[in-house]
Amino acid sequence: MIPLSVPVLKGNEKKYLDDAITSGWVSTAGSYVTRFEREMADYLKVPNTAAVQSGTAALHLAMLLSGIKRDEEVIVPTLTFIAAVNPVTYLGAHPIFMDCDHTLNMDLEKLEMFLKTECTKTQEGLLNRSTGRIIKAVVIVHVFGSMADMETLLSLCKEYRLKLIEDATEALGTKYTEGSLKGRFAGTIGDFGAYSFNGNKIITTGGGGMITARNEEDLKKAVYLSAQAKDDPFHYIHHEVGYNYRMTNLQAALGVGQLECLEEYIEKKRENYGYYKSLLKDRDDVSLLSFCEKARNNHWFYSLLLNNHKSGRDELMTRLRESGIETRPIWKLIHTQTMYKDCQAYYIEKAPFYQSNLINLPCSVNLKEADMNFIVKTLNEG
Repeated sequence: MIPLSVPVLKGNEKKYLDDAITSGWVSTAGSYVTRFEREMADYLKVPNTAAVQSGTAALHLAMLLSGIKRDEEVIVPTLTFIAAVNPVTYLGAHPIFMDCDHTLNMDLEKLEMFLKTECTKTQEGLLNRSTGRIIKAVVIVHVFGSMADMETLLSLCKEYRLKLIEDATEALGTKYTEGSLKGRFAGTIGDFGAYSFNGNKIITTGGGGMITARNEEDLKKAVYLSAQAKDDPFHYIHHEVGYNYRMTNLQAALGVGQLECLEEYIEKKRENYGYYKSLLKDRDDVSLLSFCEKARNNHWFYSLLLNNHKSGRDELMTRLRESGIETRPIWKLIHTQTMYKDCQAYYIEKAPFYQSNLINLPCSVNLKEADMNFIVKTLNEG
């Protein structure tokens, strides 16, 4: 089987894990947690980061610290993994679903149209006239590691006084190479950023995540809340509701080792994407989706668009699986999921097409040219 995406542990991971185990610090206290936070901050060129249990935990804390309250609203994409949306409901708030554009990222033209034509600026905040609720924030996802149009989004959020939360769980290492944001990494541009180190991400801690914040006090509050909001840990005094979200020392030890390999992995991901492109360049029935041209993208996942392929998506995936090739469809659109089907969705037109006509190809860092040759040969047989 050629798997879709598996972790590669080839550096100092075992050495650091052994050191953490030997030290006896295996839970949420330990030197590797602070080391991972510091080294991640250095990599991202930000003052600090906060290590947590998952990308979902990072998003939940970001929304909480954005001041999102019960019965307020948050604008989210419908084409993304559901973890970008579920934390909205943790807070008793309501998602508003936005369409994607040809990059799979949020359609910002539709977002601007919605803000201009469906909303009213008030002293309390941006009022959604159709629901009578205040819209508090936008969650933008850098889908499959491709940088979203943050320049436009920053301008819109400033004009309409909206918090901007970046879901960079798929985009660690993606950064602008030109424009006004040149050198800035995905996840460091909005008010908050969230990263994931799940097993299929470009680097992994097994589970785990990281949060960034524009405001240093917000980041300190994230650390405080992630450790059960302990005001006096000796006497167990808590002045706020906290969460068991702090990353463990064992996870962080793995992360330190993985981070040392990140740039090598990004280069390999980009190289493999280019090789796929060369094999498919003369095809008109399938094509690989491009990444943002103004950024060095991490190329986390490769999306194959079926243009006029004689096999349907599911038939093609079945045939590839029978040949030992693991693929996956893109996510079921969130606004069609049972718990969200009654939420507001604004002119969702492009996302259904991509949901029906995209598959993700194997993209592990250790993918070989022989694997890609076999995958494309099998595509040709359909």
